[in-house]
Amino acid sequence: MSALLSVNALSKEFGGVHAIEDLSFEVARGDVHAIIGPNGAGKTTLFNLVTGLYQPSAGGVRLNGQDITGRQPHKLCEMGMARTFQNLQICMNMSAVENVMLGRHRHLGSGALSAMLRLPGQRRADRACRQQCRELMEFVGCGAYLEHAASAMPYGALKRLEIARALAAEPDILLLDEPAAGLNATETGALRDVIQRIAEKGITVVLVEHDMKLVMSVSDRLLVISYGRKLAEGTPSEIREHPEVIAAYLGGGANNKQEVPA
Repeated sequence: MSALLSVNALSKEFGGVHAIEDLSFEVARGDVHAIIGPNGAGKTTLFNLVTGLYQPSAGGVRLNGQDITGRQPHKLCEMGMARTFQNLQICMNMSAVENVMLGRHRHLGSGALSAMLRLPGQRRADRACRQQCRELMEFVGCGAYLEHAASAMPYGALKRLEIARALAAEPDILLLDEPAAGLNATETGALRDVIQRIAEKGITVVLVEHDMKLVMSVSDRLLVISYGRKLAEGTPSEIREHPEVIAAYLGGGANNKQEVPA
């Protein structure tokens, strides 16, 4: 399949330290593409470069054939890119559905005057938006919290609520930064189901995650990075048996016959 996201010779330095160095890879349209690596490998830095939070020192990023290097995050959202963050970014003083509605702002298209006067067209648009966001909450398994305040939801449901908010932007590509962090086994299983349903809808998913069982069960391809450089790339079965990946994760030599956790 054609590449939806292309990263070419991307580098990022912080005070002379290479967090990302000459990194290139492609994400095929419709794939679940995981990025893994030991702690400090540069995974979140890579996400921040791709999503416009950091400016690269060198190299470029293309989305659907267009150069998006260094573009601001809200511009990337307009181009079909959405993401979640390693740490929850939920407005706890709002209801659950209102949090999801924040993700649909680029699709509402109402003017300030219409919003202030609450004209009939604006009210219809608001009702339609709320209904769509309720459906997204059902989609990610948060249907039990439709009438709840965000502050009353358990942590695992809040992680899925954040995914619903990202989906409200109707992205072509969704980047998930450690979505399983802090989840128990049951919550991780629910997250796995959500990622699989997202992929079935044709949305490309790029996943940074430490939970290797989750990664191996949902990914079409994996990119392994270490110290900001590409270590390996391939299918889950190829990566599981790759000697350099085993060494990076388990601290053994290249002849270590153990497998990366499945």
